[in-house]
Amino acid sequence: MKKIICVLLSLLLAALCVSPAFAAEQEDTFGAYDHVFIIGVDGAGRFFKDADTPNFDRIFADGAVDYTARAETVTVSAQNWGAMLTGVSYLSHGMTNESTGANERSSDTRYPTIFKYARDAFPEAELAAIVNWDNIAYGIIENDINATKIYPDNGDEGVTDAICDYFNAGNDPKLFFVQLDSVDGVGHSLGSKAPEYIQQIETVDGYLGRIYDAIEANGLMENGLFIVVADHGHTVAGGHGGLTMRETNVTLAVAGKTVKKGGQLDKLARNRDVAAIALYALGIERPAHMSARLPANLFADVLGEPRSVKNDALDNFVSLFAWLVTLMTAFI
Repeated sequence: MKKIICVLLSLLLAALCVSPAFAAEQEDTFGAYDHVFIIGVDGAGRFFKDADTPNFDRIFADGAVDYTARAETVTVSAQNWGAMLTGVSYLSHGMTNESTGANERSSDTRYPTIFKYARDAFPEAELAAIVNWDNIAYGIIENDINATKIYPDNGDEGVTDAICDYFNAGNDPKLFFVQLDSVDGVGHSLGSKAPEYIQQIETVDGYLGRIYDAIEANGLMENGLFIVVADHGHTVAGGHGGLTMRETNVTLAVAGKTVKKGGQLDKLARNRDVAAIALYALGIERPAHMSARLPANLFADVLGEPRSVKNDALDNFVSLFAWLVTLMTAFI
């Protein structure tokens, strides 16, 4: 058993250190987009693949989709939304559900979000977040960067209505973030094997269709990158926070004019990579401290990047052992 663990650790460490080369025409996709739309589906994990999702399927028919992207080692909401928006691990950004509830985050922080970088790069641009969970809007995204924040507080349907109204009013955000919450609620109460859980993902698929169609109808998808991502999944019994594959494997799907058609992201992809993808698409140089990376098989002319061992070194060490635990729970 010790030999098997040593071999697995060696293979995982080698994978982290691999340095895939860039294709020569990298500049063709850097900054190729005027808009990035990130749709977060709380608690959906990897389970889009088990649901009947005609809207998801049509949106990403020519996109790159992965159902095994890795969540943060602590599969809790703030740790993951924080990682996705800052591009660093939860061990670095330090945000929790409790700390983000204070709704006091400002740009005077060591690890700003991609909203802060977008504001610095585009001082006059519209930036917006419409969410079900106000911790994201006010406890993760900075409150001093002049971003539009809408918190309808009336469920996913109300959030979707607010999003459609926002775009139909003529808004054209450079960076736009959404968090839908209903799948997580069903996951907590009934677990990820319950028919109602999959049915709720199917209901959310209808909301995704409405959101995408509103963006497209207002002429923003031609130069827009559309991302759907989950923060974590749920156990069979319901709930999350552990290391089972049901909790740690998440959906990450990307569609846009330079996305590799039918691309399947490499096996080092993590949901935190959303930060790197968004900045790259908007032509914003990524801060050196970020451990988020561009996965391979995403953009048509970029082969991918290595996962940094230097950045978030502690997280890399913790993740190796966490992944071993996850492998031992593969059939749960």
